[in-house]
Amino acid sequence: MIRIFNHYVHRAALRGIIFDLGLVLLVALVAVSFNLGSFNQAVPLAGTHVVSFAACLFVINSASGLYETASSATVGRSLARALLVLLVALPLAYAIFGLLPPNFADHSSIQFSMMAGVAALILRRAYLSHASGAPARRTRIMIFGAGPAALVVGNTLRSADPNADIVGYLAGPNEREPAVPGHEILELEDTLPRMAHRLGVDEIVVALTERRSGSMPLRQLLDCKVSGTKVYDLNTHFEKTLGQIRIDFLSASWLIFGDGFNQGALRTGVKRVFDILCASILCVLSAPLMLVAALFIKLESAGPLLYRQDRVGQNGRSFSIAKFRSMRTDAEKDGKPRWASANDDRVTRVGHIIRRLRIDELPQLFNVLRGDMSLVGPRPERPFFVDQLTQEIPFYALRHSVKPGVTGWAQVRYPYGATVEDSQEKLQYDLYYVKNHTLFLDLVVLMETVGVVLTGKGAR
Repeated sequence: MIRIFNHYVHRAALRGIIFDLGLVLLVALVAVSFNLGSFNQAVPLAGTHVVSFAACLFVINSASGLYETASSATVGRSLARALLVLLVALPLAYAIFGLLPPNFADHSSIQFSMMAGVAALILRRAYLSHASGAPARRTRIMIFGAGPAALVVGNTLRSADPNADIVGYLAGPNEREPAVPGHEILELEDTLPRMAHRLGVDEIVVALTERRSGSMPLRQLLDCKVSGTKVYDLNTHFEKTLGQIRIDFLSASWLIFGDGFNQGALRTGVKRVFDILCASILCVLSAPLMLVAALFIKLESAGPLLYRQDRVGQNGRSFSIAKFRSMRTDAEKDGKPRWASANDDRVTRVGHIIRRLRIDELPQLFNVLRGDMSLVGPRPERPFFVDQLTQEIPFYALRHSVKPGVTGWAQVRYPYGATVEDSQEKLQYDLYYVKNHTLFLDLVVLMETVGVVLTGKGAR
């Protein structure tokens, strides 16, 4: 994992992005230079077109999930993603390179060359996104601990990081009843640094369930770190591997003395300018879509066009949120707040469509312009649920230290939740965002949101 602007990115994903961008730039420049007969003229005449297309392809591939490293998707799903990208990328390549100046003898040869090259690149990327990492590039990880916490770490690595190679578990001195398989437990026959060197360990994750005096060999762990082996504590492991902060292993001291939670004036100002610019552009672009949605809502059923609710925002302040109405007007006729559920019978026919495509969320752009919300942040919850969740879930109030968002890290990482347990899972992603939020992470969330909208993932 590589940390870029406080956000952890898989090395494999970063290598894929750099390779794809470099290959697209190279193929385009070669095709243009061959057509002109001169490389010196290619850059000034077609440089803008080439760079614009490379940037568009990066956004399309990222939004579609082709750079995801986890191999949980089926081959069919990977191919479906590739076909969806091709449907967008091929016409885009044809259009952009059709706008080249008249200096070129044959525009069509460049257009079809780029379309063929892009098709091959996308199909290759779809294959690599599904295939597991090559053994030579896998990270060898030793887990220090053999209890329940170590078991969770091992399962996390196997499911979330195909490039992780677990060499085994090393039980701590005070761990009497291991929770991990016995054949994966390592015997400490030498010092920890020498053992790590002999096994070729790249990283050690300290996942001790019991941390009483003498349970952690601090000096040996320090020697491992000095000799080049990375050493991570349990919370940092989940932060970098899953993009979440697990509250079941979390201590307040780790949050207090660790880095992150930078809410400076510069960061706040940059985020606000970014929100205003993006929300204004999105309001203009989505205006026809909002008009069509409003028309169909009115045609289907009588009642208000917009649904307004009180939500809890930054620092616990309440504000009124606006959404297109997607449920019947008597959805809560008993006056008791209810979470939406799968196949909720309160949702109208038009409501099913606009909720699946997230069109019902578009009026919240005006909340962004007013300053109640941000484009990216934890989703605002109703006061009734906030009171309940604050009492039942540790650290829940921390999510209110930033403005709530139209979309968020938890929304693109976890499906819609309708229980306290779901709220706890989503909080772990919200805490990651609150701790590490930057403009870079906001851009990552926005690109992944496009993929979520296109696939309808998590909609109810």
